[in-house]
Amino acid sequence: MDFGKIPETQLGAVNFTLPADTGLTKSVLQASSKPEVPEIYIGCAKWGRKEWVGLIYPPKTKEAKFLDEYVKHFNSIELNAVFYQMPKAEQIRAWKEKAAAERKDFKFFPKISRTISHIRRLKNAEDDTSRYLESISEFGEYLGPCFLQLSDNFGPKNFEVLKDYLEHLPDDFHLFVEVRHQEWYSDAGARKDFFDLLHQVKKGSIITDASGRRDCVHMELPTPEAFIRFVGNGLHPTDYSRIDAWIDRLADWTKQGLLSIYFFLHQHDEKDTPILADYTIKKLNERLGTNLPPPSFIPKSDSLF
Repeated sequence: MDFGKIPETQLGAVNFTLPADTGLTKSVLQASSKPEVPEIYIGCAKWGRKEWVGLIYPPKTKEAKFLDEYVKHFNSIELNAVFYQMPKAEQIRAWKEKAAAERKDFKFFPKISRTISHIRRLKNAEDDTSRYLESISEFGEYLGPCFLQLSDNFGPKNFEVLKDYLEHLPDDFHLFVEVRHQEWYSDAGARKDFFDLLHQVKKGSIITDASGRRDCVHMELPTPEAFIRFVGNGLHPTDYSRIDAWIDRLADWTKQGLLSIYFFLHQHDEKDTPILADYTIKKLNERLGTNLPPPSFIPKSDSLF
């Protein structure tokens, strides 16, 4: 992911402090059912990384088997593949079968196809949305929340289009929304309208933590769920301190009533993502007293053969 990428030499000048909770977040968490421990899904953005052969995938693993291996290490995947083309039912069934062969607790978190979000820009997208929903329903119990990422130039002037689209989605469609146009955050009125809308229609918000776009770390929870897309910088020391800060915040939100944690690790170069995911899972287990299995790495001696 290149979103929010800045030169490494500039990282020292970035204020990575997480903003305080907003009034909406406080009220939403206060009104939740307050489970003892939230449901937790942590994963990566893709399974197709050749660099993971010998790291978490056994030596000589073929690309066709990458998903089979991925599900042994993580309980979820941020599924970006269906963004680039409308998903086909047979492909969804094939992915589901691979996950089901290894574990019962796995979830796919598919992105809304770009035909809907970027080409049609949510206008006259009813038929495409119906096709999308019909296809992803093939995941069955392996379907997690979906997410709608809007383009950088989809700004507040399109609010009514977004409102109309969200209001006509099925009530039981578990969806999170990510906006990137800077005016959604810099314009106080637009910001309030956007997050109030999400709260009203019971759709979640995505928090994208990238070094060069601190405005997207908005800390607004219109539902009692946290969907975080964390973008690291190649295992730079700040990656770990930033994760530590997130663990603190998630632990605090858990005490207040957070129902779900969806945390997906990204890097500008994804080769080291499992290492940061391992750190994240272990730290979260330590803080929340959970027992989420971390990825299992191939011993270096074995990875040579």
